[in-house]
Amino acid sequence: MLHPSHKNPLGAIVDVETTGFSPYKDEIIELCIVLFRVDHHGLAEIVEEYTGLREPVNGINAAAARVNGIGWADVCGRDLDYQRVNELIGRADFFIAHNASFDRSFVTRLFPQAAYKHWYCSMSGINWRGKGYPNRRLQDLLTWHGIRPDRQHRAADDVRATLELLNYCQRNGQTYLAELLAKNLAKGI
Repeated sequence: MLHPSHKNPLGAIVDVETTGFSPYKDEIIELCIVLFRVDHHGLAEIVEEYTGLREPVNGINAAAARVNGIGWADVCGRDLDYQRVNELIGRADFFIAHNASFDRSFVTRLFPQAAYKHWYCSMSGINWRGKGYPNRRLQDLLTWHGIRPDRQHRAADDVRATLELLNYCQRNGQTYLAELLAKNLAKGI
């Protein structure tokens, strides 16, 4: 259960696909942000969703394209709806990403207001190994929980799959989302 002072907060799950791994020289080429409302049972219900592609200034690294399957033809002439993304960021009480430090470093470069929000990490914020899982890679966790996204390493599919994973009810009756939020709220963040 969530703390009573945090009734029905509005969260956002974010995922980015990028031209590489460096937030200083690489760029976002796909962004998905899903706003969700958390009920008193710790379940998330989608409120609104945005996914957009963006043409990078310096091309796409071949290794990144092999991972996410996004090529130049997919992004040529495309750009994010910055007004809409900023509006969604403004509405969110907190953000979640699987490997939040990675996503946060890219998102805050394009959308500085996101730096002022609390970011929770579904990869490191849940003790996956303590629950018997040999690693905390998203695609492996999804497989072990019977969650099969249409595509791997695409922002919208990964966000929706992460939300499904966080809504998974554990044997103790608590969702992973409730556990993640309770842990962070207990720390005061």
